[in-house]
Amino acid sequence: MSLRCARLDPRAKLPTRAYPGDAGLDLYALEDYSLEPGERASVRTGIAVEIPPGQAGLVLPRSGLAARHGIALVNAPGLIDSGYRGELKVLLLNTDRHERFAGRAGDRIAQLLLVGIETPEPEEVEALSDSARGSGGFGSSG
Repeated sequence: MSLRCARLDPRAKLPTRAYPGDAGLDLYALEDYSLEPGERASVRTGIAVEIPPGQAGLVLPRSGLAARHGIALVNAPGLIDSGYRGELKVLLLNTDRHERFAGRAGDRIAQLLLVGIETPEPEEVEALSDSARGSGGFGSSG
């Protein structure tokens, strides 16, 4: 199986896996960028992908950026539907309260994970079936 990718800018790097068998594909910054403390930015990748039918793409943070620099994804995970053909952009947030973060073109900024999905149609019913959990929500398991 392959993931069809289009380079929208000649400087763009196609997604890669660091090691065979890795689940996520690394996404790369197209251009240099900087984030002041608490600032967020949409960082271009310069690529578009064709997610196969029956799958979705999840854009996930890179743990190294988070651990070393406090760089997070604003909308983690970002969702890419199979019908989207536009440029992938990554919404980064500098959670560090004191340090500016500077990223360079070609740096790995996020990961793309393809997952299988189901697309059932919503059906209105009078009541839902019982379950052991019921309507227990936040903190209900202790």
